[in-house]
Amino acid sequence: MKLTNILLSYMIKKVARSHGFLDPAKVMAQLSRFGQPSEIMVPTELLRSGALLHARGLINSQAIQHNLDWIWPYWVNRQFDPEDKSFVPRAFSATHINLTHRNWTAVGLPDKAHTPIADPRGLITPLWDSWSIDFWILDADKDGLYPSKIKTVKQELQWKKDLSVITHSQERGKHLISRAHVEADQQQTFCTIDLRAISQKNGWLIISLRPYNPEGISFINTIEQLTQNQGWLVNNKTSVLLSEPPQKYQMSEYLQGDVANTLFMPSSINKISCQVGMATAAALFDLKTNIPKEVTVRIPLKSKKNTQKGDQKTTVLIDDPWDKALAPTCQINIPDERFQNLFEIGLRTLVLHTADEVFAGPYTYKRFWFRDAVLITHALLYAGLKERASAVIEKFIKYQKPSGYFASQEGEWDSNGQVLWLLKHYVEITNENLPSRWKNVILKAGRWIIKKRSTDNNKTPHAGLLPSGFSAEHLGPSDYYYWDNFWSVAGLNAAAFLMQKFNEPDWAERFHTESASLTDSIDKSLAQVRERLGQEHIPASPYRRMDSGAIGSLAAGYPLQLWAGDDPRLLGTVEYLINNCLIKGGFFHDMSHSGINPYLTLHIAQVLLRNGDMRFYDLMDAIAQLASPTGQWPEAIHPSTKGGCMGDGQHVWAASEWILMMRNCFLREDRDNHVLILCPGVLPYWYAKQNHISFGPAPTAFGDVSLSITSHSGELIIEWNGHWHRESPLIEIHLPGFDPITVPMDSAPRYVIKPKNI
Repeated sequence: MKLTNILLSYMIKKVARSHGFLDPAKVMAQLSRFGQPSEIMVPTELLRSGALLHARGLINSQAIQHNLDWIWPYWVNRQFDPEDKSFVPRAFSATHINLTHRNWTAVGLPDKAHTPIADPRGLITPLWDSWSIDFWILDADKDGLYPSKIKTVKQELQWKKDLSVITHSQERGKHLISRAHVEADQQQTFCTIDLRAISQKNGWLIISLRPYNPEGISFINTIEQLTQNQGWLVNNKTSVLLSEPPQKYQMSEYLQGDVANTLFMPSSINKISCQVGMATAAALFDLKTNIPKEVTVRIPLKSKKNTQKGDQKTTVLIDDPWDKALAPTCQINIPDERFQNLFEIGLRTLVLHTADEVFAGPYTYKRFWFRDAVLITHALLYAGLKERASAVIEKFIKYQKPSGYFASQEGEWDSNGQVLWLLKHYVEITNENLPSRWKNVILKAGRWIIKKRSTDNNKTPHAGLLPSGFSAEHLGPSDYYYWDNFWSVAGLNAAAFLMQKFNEPDWAERFHTESASLTDSIDKSLAQVRERLGQEHIPASPYRRMDSGAIGSLAAGYPLQLWAGDDPRLLGTVEYLINNCLIKGGFFHDMSHSGINPYLTLHIAQVLLRNGDMRFYDLMDAIAQLASPTGQWPEAIHPSTKGGCMGDGQHVWAASEWILMMRNCFLREDRDNHVLILCPGVLPYWYAKQNHISFGPAPTAFGDVSLSITSHSGELIIEWNGHWHRESPLIEIHLPGFDPITVPMDSAPRYVIKPKNI
């Protein structure tokens, strides 16, 4: 095998140099020197996803810039406009990628895998990574309303009845409303778009098939008009059904240009094929002056029978399942409508993206990663969705290798610690023991961490730590990241706890001992860092200076709580990040994201909240303001455009962190001391504006708790109701603005605060 690799390397080198290219082996070797030596330079999954992204970007570069007379999606219109602040020069960019407005919102149903997405101007991509459908109005003077070209529209997420993205576009006497949602009958699931158009002049409502989506080009090779004259068959497999026949159909292939430019040319064809994959089509519906026109578009997403030619039969829709799916969830009642709505939307985002496995987004990140899956499932547990979390966790087993490694991507060493940590929380929250089949899974996972550690019999800064690895936390090149090590300490602690539950005291003791040993190695490493940097800070790794990558080291405080809330190393790191890495009030991550990261900002806020530092609210408020009009966050936010610049346009981890942030404002556990802390982040204006606020029933390690605060006659009445797993925990009230209160164990679940001025 070694000889084969040598021969292969030689052949690649020879071919590359003979054609005037750099030696790829030499380039890769040079790249590896920027980080610490590692067995995996970059996970294959990341290389694959990056290659796919840039392949589309290469196609975008060939399709867009010399066809700017087409109707393009919103991000193209902004990013390619030299007078727009979203403009990105393209001179030496081989690929053209959406870097300024990576925003979209998924619609769907609980436990249905399909998540159609709507972009900020109502462009609908019905299937994963597919073509899209757009909607325009053109009046008799050929003046058009094209939502993707308008700087301002009104878009909202309707969630109180079902999950719908509603987009209002209005300009020069023309008004278009689209409502995109998913519905299902006994046989099919549909992406449905209800349209309502009105114009002050006669004209046309136009429904158009588009060979692109919010990432760029997505090919349409064939379009066929359905036999009943009510829609199309796209790429010989997907039907687009119209509620009534249009007055005119038009189709165009790439060499003819966009169908938007050929709408009124004579045509009698009912089928088109485009070798380039840039076929477009339009259906035109008459608009009479000031008379609303309503049309519905339905795209079957999944069917038990063949409906490729379009099943026009009336279907009976099944009952909306959202009420059932959300019935177990924790409820919040506060007068801050923005904060409350983001919580409600976050719950629905979690449910929508945990239909089968856990995904961090509906499009770019619709794939399984342990890091996302564990932290999202953690939010499911604390939101009250215990059965859903259980179903997700059960699927983790299939990813464990015989070595014990939980692998979704090679070369990332945090996954075992994360899974074990989550299992411990699951047992605590549900008060149920894991099935016996988990015993060996946990043993192998814990032993893998022990075996994976570096030798601790040397004096290097990484002695005893996990190996150098690539971190998808985007902390930089391969290194001995403290993030991985903190998670491994938490995982070993969890393995010890779980082995005790399985009546395996010897293994419990072994894992406790190994956890203490790894903790000692971390402390020794940090002592060397302190001597090198002259600061009480935690960089990303023992070999790094302080930079934004230090955000990963906050894991010791949140979510793991391995260190006390007032640990000077933790607080020193927070102060560094606040003083050096905040833009527009949020954490700006220089590593890869190159944008404001919502979920990492909330990690800082959680550390501050745990330490009783009211600056947590400033960070919360900044992130709330950066949410999209539909209550979503992309993975990273462009500091100028406020649009997405990295990752999925709807990031589920961000929604999860908002739910956990709100939860911890009302209550959190001090497990080590068996204390339940109430109201640590309850803000005075909440109970000043509304005399009764509440939260719950909220799962905790001690049992489910409901909490309320009532302002009455100059008093604050704090009441709680706990369904404890065992004995009641000690209750402490840490209401901002008041000294901490320890409630006597024998008192009623009620405490009255009598401030001078509420």
